[in-house]
Formats: sequence, C-alpha cells, structure tokens
Amino acid sequence: MNDKIIGQIKSLPPLPKSVIEVQRITNDPNSSIADLVKVIKDDPMLTANLLKAANSPLYGFARQVRSVDQAVALFGMVTIKGFAISFAIRNSMKFDLSAYGVDENYFHDISILRNALAIRWYNGKKEKLDIIATDSFLIDLGAVIISLVLNFEGKSEEFRKKLTKENREELEKEFVSATTYEITAEVFKHWHFGEELIEPIKNINTPRNSKNYQEAAVLDTIRTIYDLIDNNFEKNSKLGIEKAKNYGLDVKKLNQVLEKINQG
Repeated sequence: MNDKIIGQIKSLPPLPKSVIEVQRITNDPNSSIADLVKVIKDDPMLTANLLKAANSPLYGFARQVRSVDQAVALFGMVTIKGFAISFAIRNSMKFDLSAYGVDENYFHDISILRNALAIRWYNGKKEKLDIIATDSFLIDLGAVIISLVLNFEGKSEEFRKKLTKENREELEKEFVSATTYEITAEVFKHWHFGEELIEPIKNINTPRNSKNYQEAAVLDTIRTIYDLIDNNFEKNSKLGIEKAKNYGLDVKKLNQVLEKINQG
C-alpha cells in the first residue's frame, strides 16, 4: 500500500457523533429501540435518509413508512448501524470515482442494492446480519480512495482505459500497491470498527481464510451479483449464484430474494 493511499486514509474525517452513538447503542445488549430512535431523530439528515431508504421498493415493505419509529422497528437495530455509517460517509467524503468510470449516484445505487439483498437474504439471522448489513454498504469504499489518489497523480484516464481490458485487482495493485478491499479494511481500522467487520472484507476474495467465513462468502456473492464496474446483471447473477452454491449458502432463498428485488 503506497504512502499516498495511507495519507488519504489518515486524512479521513472522524465519524459524526450521531454515528458513534448509534454504534454504541447497537452494540449494547441493554439498549432499546427507543434509545436508537432518539439519536436518529436528533440528526435530521440521518432521519431523512433513513425514511427515504425505508420507502424504497428494494426493501419490500408493504406499507409506507412515515416515522423513524416505524423504520427502526422494520429494519431492526443491527441494520440501522449500517445505514448510519453509510449515510455519514456519503456526506463527509468526496466521491470522485472517475478513475472507475462511475459517478457518485451509481456507487450509492449499487451499495443500496447490495444492502437490500443482504437484508432480505439474511433477515432473521441477527448475528450474521449485524456484520453483513453494515459491510454490504461499504465493500467498494476503498475504490473511492484509489480514485482520489489516481486523480491527484493524473493517472485516472490511463487506469480507466486499462480497466476495460485487465483484471481490476491486479490493476489496482499495479497502480497503488493495494486492492479496493485491502484499503476498505484499512479505512475500517482507521475508524476503529470491530474486527468482526474488518475480517470479512479483508478476506472477501478468500472467505475460507476468514474467521467470519459465512459473512465473507455472502459479501463475495453480493459484490459479484451487483458489480461496481460490470453492470451485466444477468451474467453476474449466474456467477454469484454459482459462488453461493460452492460456499454452501442458501441458494433457494437467494433466488427468491433476487426475483423480488427485480420485480420491485
């Protein structure tokens, strides 16, 4: 990992107090939904973003969600943590992904699709979902750092042209000596995320090396289905489902959820 990447990570702003408080509450078994609702209501931007997400057809809620109380009850406390972190990052970081040929809105659309798939696939599995729901938003966060460095060095156009012909991670290694996922893991460390969130991202290419094998396998499947660079959904879905089979994941439910998301 080169010095410019490390410098960009160290220069990242701290997470807002509201996000730190959300993390504290969701990690505390003695906290209640009422505690979480209070923190969200005190942050107008978080409130607006959460209600917008809750009313997206991607999450499949049957009725309109009009209040924070409703949204928290429907999503559950563990899922709200991922939303809070993702929204805070979107508002505090510069998202220039021109090196990858995508814009900020597309990046966040992909993140929401991944998160919706994660939540609907692992709904009811609280321990797994706590990790998967948060990480699914942020898998490609490292690409933001890479793009910023390449823009600064004047190498974005060269990188983008090669990206259409060469392996993405090999290209990242060539240009910045680290992959998106290695950098995402370092960003997590910078923000003092727990090892349970760092491990699956760090081992997303080799889930069986992770202490959180199933979580890493799910994240690999999800990022394959909703790829940041290649938007051929039909091809990527087949690849992702094949990975899920090889990992021993619940393929039947995955297919059901994908069908519902596509209909949404």
